Amino acid sequence: MEVKIEQSWKNALADEFEKPYFASLVRFLHEEKAAGQRIYPPGSQIFKAFELTPVDQVKVVILGQDPYHGAGQAMGLSFSVPANIPAPPSLKNIFKEIHDDLGITMSGYPDLEKWARQGVLLLNAVLTVRAGQPASHSSIGWTEFTDAVIKYISDHCTGVVFLLWGNFARSKKALIDTSRHYVLEAAHPSPLARGAFFGCRHFSKTNEILAREGKTPIDWQL
Repeated sequence: MEVKIEQSWKNALADEFEKPYFASLVRFLHEEKAAGQRIYPPGSQIFKAFELTPVDQVKVVILGQDPYHGAGQAMGLSFSVPANIPAPPSLKNIFKEIHDDLGITMSGYPDLEKWARQGVLLLNAVLTVRAGQPASHSSIGWTEFTDAVIKYISDHCTGVVFLLWGNFARSKKALIDTSRHYVLEAAHPSPLARGAFFGCRHFSKTNEILAREGKTPIDWQL
């Protein structure tokens, strides 16, 4: 099966693309479109996180759960929206924490491609969603695929910082070899967490870890 994904990831995940669940997933998406369902993000952006962050460049993983389901929001990067879309509440809280943690002024610019190009894999556990229906594709096979992504990084990379925000993301910790990698956990940045995310200082902590590992820290400013 031909999957349009960045070459290093295509090689790394070749076995996944040949598994029955992935064929079923692709078939499901074709059936959704044939039935007139609007799917986010657009097909060309489903694997954007992989396109911008090749496997040998991964330094940080920020794990989201599900793409945004509003028109024009989802762009294939967890927490990110295109430049012409207002930052959603969770992203605003992320920016507030960066400001408080690092003392840098954030513009509010909501497109996180700059982070992705520095080695931050902005990975949603589920890569597609029906318009207006959150979690509508959560059981079609994407989590099996993205679990394999996390496991591949765990097994083949070293010194990666995993940022796990909220109970769903924290549930993926079992996939990560913590003797080879770093896991930072916090509440979800959503306003529903009532501010529990604030004060986690994950952005300064990540850069301290990367510096210790001899890697270039992330420039979080947008």
